[in-house]
Amino acid sequence: MLRQSSRLTRHLPPSISIPSRLGRSSARQLPLCRPRFSTQAPRRHADEGFPQSSFSQSSSHSRHDAPKESLLRKMGESAATTFASIFVLAFGFAAAGYIYHRSYKMLVLKKMTRAFEPGDPVLDLATTAKEVPRTVAPEDEHWVQRPEQEHVDRIIDGRESGHYYLFMGEKGTGKSSMLIEAMRKTDGDGVAMFEAHADTEIVRIRLGKCLDYEFHEDYIGGYFSERGPRETTALLDIERALNKLEKVAMKLVQKRRKPLVVIVNQLHLLRNNEEGRDLIELFQQRAEQWAAANLVTMVFNTDDYWVYERLKLLATRMEVLAVTDLPKSQAINALRKYRMRYFKEIPNHHELEDVYDRIGGRLSFLNRVAKSKDMIRTCEQIKDTEKKWFLNQCWILGSEMDDDVMDQQKWAAAAMVLALALVDKEEEMAKTYDPVVGHLLPTFPFHIAQELMTRADFIRDLDSLNLFTVTSQADVRASSVPMHLAFKEICAEPRFRKHLEDTIQRISDIESLGRTRELVAKDLVLGGEYDIQTTRKGITVKLKQPEEKDD
Repeated sequence: MLRQSSRLTRHLPPSISIPSRLGRSSARQLPLCRPRFSTQAPRRHADEGFPQSSFSQSSSHSRHDAPKESLLRKMGESAATTFASIFVLAFGFAAAGYIYHRSYKMLVLKKMTRAFEPGDPVLDLATTAKEVPRTVAPEDEHWVQRPEQEHVDRIIDGRESGHYYLFMGEKGTGKSSMLIEAMRKTDGDGVAMFEAHADTEIVRIRLGKCLDYEFHEDYIGGYFSERGPRETTALLDIERALNKLEKVAMKLVQKRRKPLVVIVNQLHLLRNNEEGRDLIELFQQRAEQWAAANLVTMVFNTDDYWVYERLKLLATRMEVLAVTDLPKSQAINALRKYRMRYFKEIPNHHELEDVYDRIGGRLSFLNRVAKSKDMIRTCEQIKDTEKKWFLNQCWILGSEMDDDVMDQQKWAAAAMVLALALVDKEEEMAKTYDPVVGHLLPTFPFHIAQELMTRADFIRDLDSLNLFTVTSQADVRASSVPMHLAFKEICAEPRFRKHLEDTIQRISDIESLGRTRELVAKDLVLGGEYDIQTTRKGITVKLKQPEEKDD
């Protein structure tokens, strides 16, 4: 191709002809045309009389307008496509997120519902540890039957509703064993149980494990949010878990026709501070609401009296079940069964009574003694252990103690005074032992014990250390029969009373020194003196010097 005078010309090769390119038939129909080339303007333009400049200007305008219209149209199409894509993606993500959110909530409720189906991890651990089968015949007895067991069975089975319960008793009396035995009879149907702890975060985790609730930690939205799933407090998480539990209970109560049961074991392990008291209040508020609606029956288990004091403030539907040592007849029967189970022997009745006289009807002590080959020796070891525990916590230092330990010695002296008062009261009692009931330990009312100790804040700490116990009737006594026997041995030691009096006197002297202020009078020379006068305006002190004598 050649450019000549602003026009394009094309030279065809001589070897190629038009007929050969179009074919033989086309060659016959079309006349042979020869290309003509000219450097002049087209004749049509010349004939029509259009000026050359006008045509060039119009064609240039059309060439400039066409790209503008094409660009706007393309921009509109691109914007519409982008908007449609964004809308489709946003709608798809929103729909998927909504479906996931709804399905996640349904899955949470379904998992929590399965937590109340037959079978419970606590029950599995208990039966594995005690080698007790999950299902036993009614006539087979693998556990000591306490008098309160029938009542506990009705509570756990849901036959008693409208209340929530507080189990109180000393350590080792069989409170948890009664609850587990009642759960075993129902195979844990409709029951969930977890252990309390001093740290509320651990309580949160244990509650979640008990209810099969993850606290939204497995929620996929947590990966895209700015705040993490754990940026909250334990109390708020526990409140959310209880909200889910309420929804599950409202669904299950229509099918089961009886309330669910939630057991909080070892509630006294919570710290007696603001956080621990707030958690107890949270549990109690839910227990009151659910008991009124017959949705959930909550059961609290504790060893310490301060938990009862905290719950007493807001209690309207609470029932207290006191769990104490077994009476003499039942304790001897339990010891006989234990001995038969472990050693396949039945000891004589006199030996069993001797064991009871030494350790009482505490189930934990009876179990230890029954597993021992020498029962009397084990009883003495239990008493010595209790005695050493008491002395390690509360021994007094006498008149030679340093003033730096005065605060601790106040506490120890108060405990010794209370122990001595209990021993002295036993000597004044007309009856300290019943052939049927067994030991009748001396007790003091709570306010009298505070008066004897001259302090009102020590008894709760002594109760937490299992040195003394405060019953549900607000009576203070030794924590167990071996502990009371240890009190008697300590108070019977020579010079104990004198040692206690010297300690109390030393504490009084140190406190007196702390309250005494010493004034040193100076400038009293050559017979000078102070003149102290008391008037309405106050006290005035003047110094009088003797008159100087002339030589």
